[in-house]
Amino acid sequence: MAAKLFFFSVVVALSANVCFSLSGNVKSLESVPDLEKAMYLVVDGYPCVRLLNLSGAIGCANPGRSKVVAPLVRVKTSEDELDRLSTVMVPLDVMKDFLTRVSSDLNFAQKVAGVLVESEVEGHNELAGGFSPDDKFPQAEFAPYKKNNYEWNPVGSGIMWNRYDFPVFLLSKNSSVVLQEIAEKNAKRNKAYPTDVAEFDFVMQTTTAGSHNSESCLKDQSCLPLGGYSVLSSLPPINVSSTKTSKPILLAVASQDSSAFFHDKSLGADSSISGMISLLAAIDALSRIDGLQKLEKQLVFLFPTGESWGYLGSRRFLAELDAGTDAVTGLNGTLISEILEIGSVGKDSTKATTLFAHLGKDVSGAKDMLTALQQASESLGPEGPKIEKASSSNPGVPPSSLMAFLRKNSSTSGIVLEDFDSVFTNKFYHSHLDNLLNVNSSSIVKAASVVARALYILANDDSKLNTKLLNSINVNVSLVHELLGCLLTCDPGLGCGLVKDFIVPSTICSSHYVGVLQGSPSTYPQYVGDTSRFIWNFLSERTSIGRKNVTSCSQGCQNPGEVCIRAEIKGRGSCVISSTRYVPAYSTRLKYEGSWVVIPSNASDEMGLVDPIWAESYWNTLGVRVYTLQSSSYDNLVLLWGVGITALAYLLIIPIRAIFLKALKLD
Repeated sequence: MAAKLFFFSVVVALSANVCFSLSGNVKSLESVPDLEKAMYLVVDGYPCVRLLNLSGAIGCANPGRSKVVAPLVRVKTSEDELDRLSTVMVPLDVMKDFLTRVSSDLNFAQKVAGVLVESEVEGHNELAGGFSPDDKFPQAEFAPYKKNNYEWNPVGSGIMWNRYDFPVFLLSKNSSVVLQEIAEKNAKRNKAYPTDVAEFDFVMQTTTAGSHNSESCLKDQSCLPLGGYSVLSSLPPINVSSTKTSKPILLAVASQDSSAFFHDKSLGADSSISGMISLLAAIDALSRIDGLQKLEKQLVFLFPTGESWGYLGSRRFLAELDAGTDAVTGLNGTLISEILEIGSVGKDSTKATTLFAHLGKDVSGAKDMLTALQQASESLGPEGPKIEKASSSNPGVPPSSLMAFLRKNSSTSGIVLEDFDSVFTNKFYHSHLDNLLNVNSSSIVKAASVVARALYILANDDSKLNTKLLNSINVNVSLVHELLGCLLTCDPGLGCGLVKDFIVPSTICSSHYVGVLQGSPSTYPQYVGDTSRFIWNFLSERTSIGRKNVTSCSQGCQNPGEVCIRAEIKGRGSCVISSTRYVPAYSTRLKYEGSWVVIPSNASDEMGLVDPIWAESYWNTLGVRVYTLQSSSYDNLVLLWGVGITALAYLLIIPIRAIFLKALKLD
């Protein structure tokens, strides 16, 4: 009875506290959810999370095992001072300098309980100088040359590679507006109660387990390794049962992942997705021409993932080739004659689109590729992009998947096609601002057009080049626009007709962060991200051999070389002949033995020697909410008031009950 009485007192006190704290407005509270809704404002946005490598940790997390609560304060510059432990709201253009100061000023950092970053208002006007949280030379340790202090990314600040022992949260546009008003009210109160506080639930399991690096957290099973599934395809499909001598391989590559300080906003519009869309559109154009079986070279396409975190996809692809696994059946790594990688191609460097060819080595094969690109451009007439060889003063190829191939074999003939020469034109590299506003669709169409025709030229013998057929290779402009809307927006996002024609997406707003690898790596995986599943289905259809009678795959595909596309769409799964496959993408220094194990480095794996081995911490929930906090004396007064009312009610019940029982006896 005493416990029930106390619970009732607390509820009455809390109800009174809420009703009297909301600007004098009295609201009807009919249930506990109503009470919670009245007390707490749940904040929308995107969290920064904790990652670990062999050396330690980066990213953000609560410092301990409990939630963090502190008053809301808004600063206008990174030089503003704090006089108490605070939740700090910072404008987006102040974020870089503020976090840089926190990393260098321990006394200041001790007053930061958490950081809320305001969303941009419109466009990028407030960040005209650029914003890139990555390094000036991203992943310099993997470069196939010694000059790793070169600045490919001049605006890079490197703040995404630091460790922050407090939560950092990017606010949505609506939340930014609401919390600015709340912070302004707090400022007017001048630290007097009541005050509005933010509560962060960013407790990471690695913190709870006491794991300090990726090796220990994988052992403790408090994290999972970064990774996913690359997609491999070919045109026409490779006949693995054929006894004919294999053709030389012309490999076209485009990364499907990106990164950002806030992983759920890793769009990578120019940094990687422009190249991916360009190659998808080029494959679509090539799939519609005749005579592909007669090409002198086999066209193979690789869309690696995890490239932003140590070139996981390309390095694992090379390891699978060496091991001859099922994922690469029919492919011989020694037959790869040329590699054409499509990088950032979404920006116009001049009024007339110019694309720069970065040669891996100035060898005959690379020169032939450059000639083919220029020939393809000329065939497009005045609408074609200008192709120029990148400056010889560059130290080598820019950050790209080609680096992995060059580290494996320095004489590899390869070119990376980019929209920049000596430095990135993308001022928002690996930032959440690298979105649809940061690319030009016409540039991507032009790049796709020149890539499609260049691949056709390179796959043909010069004496057999059909000029009429070459000129018939045209990119579907509508497809490019649709892919941009599907992969870089929330409206329509992954809910677009093109994506939903192939898969059932897990979310509408796409993110191209690699994520973590769940379960045992497999050629037939159970858990695959939305982007990889869409690419796999799209390529399986576009590269498939036409058949008069397409069969359903409800009972599985029975014939050799068949795969089931649209399997997620009820009643629409069908079998087609295609050599499209998933290739696991994870560190070459990891092995799955029921759980993940770090294996010793191998001198033959040069990139493995510098591999950080990234892992992401588990967590239960990630969230931020804001509520009004009264002074302790006020709370005690309200509690006493609630207890008093409860006691009075109990005392009144006794005589009323006696009167009621007496009335019943008289009746």
